[in-house]
Amino acid sequence: MTDTTELLRLTRELLAAHPPATTERQDFLRARFDAGLAWVHYPPGLGGLGAPRSLQAVVDAELQAAGAPDNDPRRIGIGLGMAAPTILQYGTQEQKERYLRPLWLGEEVWCQLFSEPGAGSDLAALRTRAVRDETGDWVVDGQKVWTSSAHVARWAILIARTDPDVPKHQGITYFICDMTDPGVEVRPLRQITGEAEFNEVFLTGVRVPDSRRLGEVGDGWRVAQTTLMNERVSIGGMRLPREGGMIGPVARTWRERPDLRTHELHQRLLTLWVEAEVARLTGERLRQQLVAGQPGPEGSGAKLAFARLNQEISGLEVELLAEEGLSYDDWTMRRPELVDFTGRDAGYRYLRSKGNSIEGGTSEVLLNIVAERVLGLPAEPRTDKDVAWKDLAR
Repeated sequence: MTDTTELLRLTRELLAAHPPATTERQDFLRARFDAGLAWVHYPPGLGGLGAPRSLQAVVDAELQAAGAPDNDPRRIGIGLGMAAPTILQYGTQEQKERYLRPLWLGEEVWCQLFSEPGAGSDLAALRTRAVRDETGDWVVDGQKVWTSSAHVARWAILIARTDPDVPKHQGITYFICDMTDPGVEVRPLRQITGEAEFNEVFLTGVRVPDSRRLGEVGDGWRVAQTTLMNERVSIGGMRLPREGGMIGPVARTWRERPDLRTHELHQRLLTLWVEAEVARLTGERLRQQLVAGQPGPEGSGAKLAFARLNQEISGLEVELLAEEGLSYDDWTMRRPELVDFTGRDAGYRYLRSKGNSIEGGTSEVLLNIVAERVLGLPAEPRTDKDVAWKDLAR
């Protein structure tokens, strides 16, 4: 069993053999992965040591203190937070060896082809079809929407309908799609911020080898639940220092600009500061629970709090700044690789946070999940669960 002492020894050996000050960034990251210090709870040979997940913090702290580079997790968050745990749980050994190393190194960016124009909140109603041909491979046709990073992604996690004759949750299969293949078209979706960080993706006759299927045919909904649970934890339960995230810029403005203060704004700031700290500590506890197994529906509660707090805090910041809060730095149409909440101005934070209650599962859907799966309240009546997908009203 790998313990703290052993991990510290291995980390210091890595630093001694590859000093961060003189080692190229990618060379250091490759050495870290091969030493099993990328994600220590993963199996040996896949960037880990089979150690308890809680010991990752030991490695991260030692490397940070030494000034070692990270793998730019914000840029590759979909791969790290969603694709990797799904591949680890459901992938074949060949799939794990092919995809996990370049994913963690940031050499291959991932995106998520789940939501569709008519299947967002009701994801199981998706219409993208995957039909198996005489070679045993799949031909995919359909449209996906709200796809972050599709314009820079090499790979996508994709769910498609493979059997329309069974109820909607049963006829779905999970695939890995090469975004560079013929028939994949990515179009930008310009947002209220002026940027196009989201995309819509059209799939026309895209061939997906059966070797890129994750899980069994028709079992895609169960596989997708692993992705979705991890997604909500990665969004709502991210590790932050005190006053990290959206509350930081507001608190800093409050301290530096006494001329902007009012009693009413003070009361609102105090309330939101406490709520942000509670959410931060709750996220820490949620990550500790992950040590015992896969994430559960509690991540939906964390993501709910994340969306609400971001919107309320950004609204307070705009009010605090008065006329300054109405300005906006740049409306230029861009296609960024990541979302930078704290590196932009208050206007950007206010506009961009509106999407937090939609992306990663709408707040309305997450409220249902929390009610039914966390609180144990009765489920809403459903009339479509036992009806073949092809017979559903549209």
